[in-house]
Amino acid sequence: MNYLAHCFLAQRNCESIVGNLLGDFCKGVNEPALEQTIYRGLLNHRAVDRFTDAHPSVIQAKDYFSTQRRRFAGIALDVLFDHFLIKHWQRYSDLPFIAFKKETYQLIEQGQPLMPSSMQQVMASVVKNDWFASYEQVEGIGYALDRIAMRIRFRNQFSGSIEDIKRHYAQLDGVFLQFFPQLLVFNQERELKVE
Repeated sequence: MNYLAHCFLAQRNCESIVGNLLGDFCKGVNEPALEQTIYRGLLNHRAVDRFTDAHPSVIQAKDYFSTQRRRFAGIALDVLFDHFLIKHWQRYSDLPFIAFKKETYQLIEQGQPLMPSSMQQVMASVVKNDWFASYEQVEGIGYALDRIAMRIRFRNQFSGSIEDIKRHYAQLDGVFLQFFPQLLVFNQERELKVE
């Protein structure tokens, strides 16, 4: 899952948000020294990613990507699922998306001192440039994926993956609608076990 979904699956406090986002930035972080709520968020991030990566529908959805892009299909699906979460927001939240986004950005800003420097920079950009709003449109997803492709340290053909997404948009939307409720149940049951 990507940033928006990890925030959605976090508890509504800055430490949990930081922990749930930290999974992509924890290289060099002294994990045992983390504050407990942050560490629990980090573990939740990893559990969510494991569940997502192993889910049969998600594995099968990678076949919708062309052979030259399939290696990175998991990344594309993570970002795309943020788009589908916004598209179907009212199914999963009573809080309007704009209100959730505003609150989440405030929690991210509040949590800046708790983040490693690389994470601070990215999260400052997320808030300043309103990344979550850009995920509302398919074009915004394409832009985000092309930027990810440019950051990959070796030659790749991941750029332009939005073509595969547009070609199979309805099927991928169906995958999300099948998968995401199961992820919500998994996340809720996991939280109950941890408490």
